[in-house]
Amino acid sequence: MSDIILDSDVIIEVLRGNEEVTEEVIRLGKSGHAVLYTPVSEAEIYHGIRGNEAGKAEALFSGCASVPITDTIGEKAGHYLRQFHKSHGTGLADALIAAATCVNNAELFTLNHKHYPMKDIKIYKI
Repeated sequence: MSDIILDSDVIIEVLRGNEEVTEEVIRLGKSGHAVLYTPVSEAEIYHGIRGNEAGKAEALFSGCASVPITDTIGEKAGHYLRQFHKSHGTGLADALIAAATCVNNAELFTLNHKHYPMKDIKIYKI
């Protein structure tokens, strides 16, 4: 059973009350998957958080584990940026999240599959 890293867009959907996405995140946790997030997503969430979402965000983050961004992840993200920035518009945040997914041999739960053209990461699909 693989670990699941939540992409920022999935976390946003949970915070905004998307029942299908929320139920899937809960199901994953109950089924024994480690449900994780990166500090990159945490920064993105707090950057754009709405006033009524702060408590929900704190609860969500406290119920999951954070994947640290290491030098290995930084290097991998740099390779992704070099390879996909011009062709796919891959930004630093997506490259770091993808690299964290790859290095930790996890699956990425994202709703934006086109942001992740990397062939060496696994995308979790509902």
